[in-house]
Amino acid sequence: MGEIDLGLVSWSRAQFALTAMYHWVFVPLTLGLSFLCAFFESIYVKTGKEEWRNLTKFWMTLFGINFAIGVATGIIMEFEFGTNWSNYSWMVGDIFGAPLAVEGIVAFFLEATFFVVMFFGWDRVSKGFHLFSTWMVAIGSNLSALWILVANGWMQFPTGMAFNPDTVRFEMQNFWEVLFSPVAIAKFTHTTSSSFLVGSLFVIAISSWFLMRGRHIDMAKKSIVVASVFGLFSFVYVGFTGDESAYVNASTQPMKLAAYEGLWEGERNAGLVAVGALNPAKKPGDDKDSFLFEITIPKALSLMANRDTDSFVPGIDDLVYGNEAEGIVGVDKKMERGKQALHHLTAYKEAKKSGDEAAAQTALASFKVDQDYLGFAYLTSPEEAVPPVQTTFYTFHIMVYLALFFGFICIAYLVYSLKGTIEQKRWLFPLGIASFFLAMLASQAGWAVAEIGRQPWAIQDMMPVGVATSNIAKGNVIATFWMFTALFTLLLFAEVKIMLNVIKKGPEGSK
Repeated sequence: MGEIDLGLVSWSRAQFALTAMYHWVFVPLTLGLSFLCAFFESIYVKTGKEEWRNLTKFWMTLFGINFAIGVATGIIMEFEFGTNWSNYSWMVGDIFGAPLAVEGIVAFFLEATFFVVMFFGWDRVSKGFHLFSTWMVAIGSNLSALWILVANGWMQFPTGMAFNPDTVRFEMQNFWEVLFSPVAIAKFTHTTSSSFLVGSLFVIAISSWFLMRGRHIDMAKKSIVVASVFGLFSFVYVGFTGDESAYVNASTQPMKLAAYEGLWEGERNAGLVAVGALNPAKKPGDDKDSFLFEITIPKALSLMANRDTDSFVPGIDDLVYGNEAEGIVGVDKKMERGKQALHHLTAYKEAKKSGDEAAAQTALASFKVDQDYLGFAYLTSPEEAVPPVQTTFYTFHIMVYLALFFGFICIAYLVYSLKGTIEQKRWLFPLGIASFFLAMLASQAGWAVAEIGRQPWAIQDMMPVGVATSNIAKGNVIATFWMFTALFTLLLFAEVKIMLNVIKKGPEGSK
């Protein structure tokens, strides 16, 4: 393998991060708002009251605007796998491409088909079929998320596959293992539940703005009741799925767990950091304090990671340098075995090329002993396996703190709505409006934890990011980075402007 162009790697990562983050501005709102539209229309069909029809059409219009622009950014992101990450696509396309193909053929086709009926079929089909179409759009949108998260989950925890030394590719062996991977399930449930919360807070924020302006009061109050109930259930579900995600990380990505808890030295009875400030001077292997200050919940991290308060949770240093007492193999040992695997793979290819079948089989048998460590052969030092700890730690804790705030918002809005005093709680409205923007920040932070926390790996322990890039000129990536920056920013401004016009107008038949 030739020398890796670190500049090309950095710009390729930056461009994909840009695309993914812009795309994720639209996705959580699509997932959450789609179900809220289905709830609103279900109430309309049940009651037959015209105000619920008008209310549904209003939120559906905002959903449609967001959905259309989200599709555009998603398409560009999928193309980038072929343009900027062709080595990755070549080596894992057999596995990674399968769930993306299902997403496009089945889930997206489902939502796109019923999307037309949902928007243009109000007076052309029966109430029942229109409601069915709305529910199909909601289900289809979330099924799209399922298949994309299955693909991403496989990158975090590669399973159901085998490495083919003849083609130098990872090939799928068991589709069901990929689909029902514990990481894929945890990612899907946590991502969708957090998106439901984002959608609920979007409705609460706009409804709060209407109440502040004294406009569309009845519509706003009805919307708040439904959104706060859905938001409160989503908040509880986010807590359960977040805990499950951490539990899965402990067994599949222990380095990520150690990074977002700032755990450098492994512990038994490990405490969970509730509040803390990391020591920025701390490096792997040194004896400096991990924190400038910290407040921990005793034994909570051991309980979360292993469902046992007395269990051992490995720290970053344990995972980098090994811990023989706990049976943890260090990265340095994995690098040695990875280099052996690469050596035997090269010998196998050369023997096959020269027609020496006996030598080829000997090399292949030796390769299989160490093939699980092949990705470590491309690391330059054990410390390279450590993700950016500061970024991972703070984004994780910001996400958790904000989630608790969202729970307070949903409870407050629901309680005051049921008491019939929501109009008098004007102090709450600015918090309700701010909650949506903070929810978008928390959602982005969640993805930052998931993706930054698994660095330097494109595929966990199998392929470093530097190996995954395309062999293209760095200048091309830089040029398209700025082009996409301008395009995505324009799309975002367009969405905001169109949405603001719809919001200012408000729902039909409501003052």
